[in-house]
Amino acid sequence: MANMQMNKTPMPEADPIERSRCFEEVAKGYTEEQAINEAKRCLNCKNRPCVSGCPVGVRIPEFIAKVAEGDFEGAYAVIKQTNSLPAVCGRVCPQESQCESKCVRGVKGESVAIGRLERFCADWHMAHAKDLPQTSYGIPKNDKKIAVIGSGPSGLSCAESLARRGYEVTVFEAFHTAGGVLVYGIPQFRLPKEIVKAEIDELKKMGVEVLLDMVMGRVITIDELFEQGYDAVFVGTGAGLPRFLGIPGENSCGVYSANEFLTRVNLMKAYKEEYDTPIYQARSVAVVGGGNVAMDAARCAKRLGAEQVMIVYRRGESEMPARLEEIHHAKEEGIIFKLLTNPCEIIADERGFAKQMVCDVMVLGEPDASGRRSPEPSGEKITLDVDSVIVAVGTSPNPLIRMTTPGLETDRRGCIVTEDGVTSSRPGVFAGGDAVTGAATVILAMGAGKRAADAIDAYIQNK
Repeated sequence: MANMQMNKTPMPEADPIERSRCFEEVAKGYTEEQAINEAKRCLNCKNRPCVSGCPVGVRIPEFIAKVAEGDFEGAYAVIKQTNSLPAVCGRVCPQESQCESKCVRGVKGESVAIGRLERFCADWHMAHAKDLPQTSYGIPKNDKKIAVIGSGPSGLSCAESLARRGYEVTVFEAFHTAGGVLVYGIPQFRLPKEIVKAEIDELKKMGVEVLLDMVMGRVITIDELFEQGYDAVFVGTGAGLPRFLGIPGENSCGVYSANEFLTRVNLMKAYKEEYDTPIYQARSVAVVGGGNVAMDAARCAKRLGAEQVMIVYRRGESEMPARLEEIHHAKEEGIIFKLLTNPCEIIADERGFAKQMVCDVMVLGEPDASGRRSPEPSGEKITLDVDSVIVAVGTSPNPLIRMTTPGLETDRRGCIVTEDGVTSSRPGVFAGGDAVTGAATVILAMGAGKRAADAIDAYIQNK
């Protein structure tokens, strides 16, 4: 019997003032009772519109039906059939624009909280794993070796899909910790590092080998991987090269790319007092950009002790690409939003440190190719007092792979060109995620990793 309540069961959250001073997780997760109550809101539609909104095709009504029955491990098993990182996706996927946007309950009221239920199942499994029968993968090997470059969401998804089919998979990660953007880009208060580690440990139990400190193009090349006997290579190296504004004063001290700032905070643990990772202790911080990365950077700066943190964005709030939940949390934590504001110069003091940022006040003109209204200068300028600026205006793929791989076609942004989203111009080399599309979402990268695994399997079977 469906629960007819119109709105989602609220997600328990930490107090905004308390959480803005620490890096503990903001969303606390459902209790068993809350999860069952929310699951009973699902209408179990025959045509399952929600599934069409999921890039990895999770069988959503099936897992939710099991939650409603109290069979949480059964629900987790259903999710794991198609999603290799449910604890991650339940936390960081933009469900509101994907699966939940298709939910029939959303027509009159709020959609079912699919993401929150997915997170609940994954967390329940992790909390009870020691008491459950140990999964025995025992997958027969097929003597074919696959190299996966990058241990972010696309690489991990591809690796798991191939390992399930018996391939011998080795993941090559450039950093000293596996997880890619999941560990260097997303803060602890949104995605705890322990969660990512637990998901990767599960992958290792399937026989996947993970090699760290392997900078592809420096330590080893794709050509050398083939010489070592790998039958195919998947490139899931993400988009880790930051873009900048190209304005005067941008090379002043105290100006960071969001990539560097978040890597220092997250991967190099500048948020922990026992680590001596250098990070500039700013009083007034401006974060330029309107996406999730900008929200993450702003909320980290606040937690590191900045008295004032501003989001500086050239469009209005309705044009912001960040998730509504992230914007809401940032506002609750005291982040100031300077909208229709576009930086044009950073002014430094006599020591070379940023002290002010001059901005154009913008107005919205006609819609651009993406349908968003284009911002245009109004002629008015304002000056903001800042001692640090964090630039979060996008990223592109690192050029190392394309520079060291003959025959690998890339476009003007440095993204790998594919004929079907995953097959590159170089035989035996496949690619997916941000390395192909430019910066996008975790779940889209995972979907590309799964499709690439299908293409690699077909390529090897046909050889």
